[in-house]
Amino acid sequence: MPARSEKQRRLMGAALAYKRGESHTVSEEIKKVADSMSEKELEEYASKPTAEKKEK
Repeated sequence: MPARSEKQRRLMGAALAYKRGESHTVSEEIKKVADSMSEKELEEYASKPTAEKKEK
């Protein structure tokens, strides 16, 4: 499932980085998203091209 906006794609990217251990200082929202989704799901959301999505 692709992200609906650029902002959502960035959130998923931050959650993916946290889940992989690349980022340690993150908000509670990002921790919650990272804990509720698998790494594969986060990759799918974060890796979609942004040309088809609008910034909201």
